[in-house]
Amino acid sequence: MIAVPAGVRIHLALGATDMRKSFDGLALLVQETLKLDPFSSHIFIFRGRRADKVKILVYDQNGMCLFYKRLDQGRFTWPSTQPSPDGTASIMLTPAQLSMLLEGLEWRTLVRSRQPMLAG
Repeated sequence: MIAVPAGVRIHLALGATDMRKSFDGLALLVQETLKLDPFSSHIFIFRGRRADKVKILVYDQNGMCLFYKRLDQGRFTWPSTQPSPDGTASIMLTPAQLSMLLEGLEWRTLVRSRQPMLAG
């Protein structure tokens, strides 16, 4: 599991990415496609075409880190592959959603186990 420091944003790239890309190729995608700074210490997540692999790119002030995960069974839950209406090619996740994503769980629709009761 990746510990997410306070203030770090988690960007999930929409669509499929060529999983043959490594540090430089993914950093170039962040810069040109997502229009973000790959050296910002934010977390960038990419998935393969079959949705059973993800790569996570992050800069940690010493250099680039690349994490890779492959599910033995099932697929990672991913949003629509179409860019959003404002033209962005990524969405932001919370650390809890990132954790659920990496476990292969459905992270988009969370259902509370208990609703708060009315006061009084």
